[in-house]
Amino acid sequence: MSLCESCWLLQLADSMPPEALFQEYAYFSSYSQSWLRHAESYAEEMLARLELGPGSLVVEVASNDGYLLRNFVEAGVPVLGIEPARNVAAYARSIGVPTREVFLGRRTAAALRAEGVRADLLVGNNVLAHVPDLNDFVAGLGLLLAPNGLLTMEFPHVLHLVEESQFDTIYHEHYSYLSLTAVQAAFARHGLALEDVQEVPTHGGSLRICVRHGGRGRAPVSVTALQRREVDAGLTDPTTYDRLRTDADRVRRELVGFLRSATGEGRRVAGYGAPAKGNTLLNFCGVGTELLPYTVDLSPHKQGRYLPGSHVPIRAPEELLDDRPDYVLILPWNLEEEIVDQMRAIRSWGGRFVVAIPELRVF
Repeated sequence: MSLCESCWLLQLADSMPPEALFQEYAYFSSYSQSWLRHAESYAEEMLARLELGPGSLVVEVASNDGYLLRNFVEAGVPVLGIEPARNVAAYARSIGVPTREVFLGRRTAAALRAEGVRADLLVGNNVLAHVPDLNDFVAGLGLLLAPNGLLTMEFPHVLHLVEESQFDTIYHEHYSYLSLTAVQAAFARHGLALEDVQEVPTHGGSLRICVRHGGRGRAPVSVTALQRREVDAGLTDPTTYDRLRTDADRVRRELVGFLRSATGEGRRVAGYGAPAKGNTLLNFCGVGTELLPYTVDLSPHKQGRYLPGSHVPIRAPEELLDDRPDYVLILPWNLEEEIVDQMRAIRSWGGRFVVAIPELRVF
């Protein structure tokens, strides 16, 4: 990891080209009911707040399978999705969400602007961390945003990563790990001013910023207050990030110890979910099929495949009900409540859930 001690942006030291990561993508947003509810609530709020209608345009960057924009389509508001992954973009178009298969940056934004694309509402959820050239991406956002338009971005807050041992969210798709301090600096370079920030619970604790074209006037109270919290929490002190290493070692000891103990007692453990964070966790802990024979995932796009590195097979959730394991290890811990409710039938045979982050819990 590399930390800029000027703007306090935390980034991966090594990276892969985005074309290798995102042009065919296994993640479809619509398979999480809690995320769909989050998107629906956001759409309702923005429709009322901005009084959007047939003469407006909503653009989402990294629009995935149309999970969010379809809410605006149903309300009669024109939309455009920008999504480089061919397979999910094709699905979005199949449900009536116009989508372009491009990576956003200065060049592509300028081409869209030349076509007359200017967003009254520009949205980017969980994309800011996924771009290797942050300046090029933010410049593209500025080009697409209409003069009086509103830009909202949601991204996981690095404060939670540090304080809650979320080291498993560090992986190749996440180029950056974002504080409000770093994000404000990045947007200010391109004439974009933060007018508000909200904390939202998604993805283990995220921020939603509201941004408009503007100068360098006094920052809103919500922004300065959260930045003070970041300083108080040590996010502008390089030594703070050293705790990630010790926390990761502790989580490894706890998880591997539990899995070995359960296996030694003849108990059977299965996984739930096949998220990228699960790969970081299992590979860092050295867990393979000897300790976790399989995992399940609701998305058919992942079923029948294997987790990278650990080679744990991915099956359909119905197999848990047939196999009746003693423990189910939840890999996407940010969806714990949704998964526990969905798989509550495991309690009928005495099965229990396990979560490893931020510390091992069996319940």
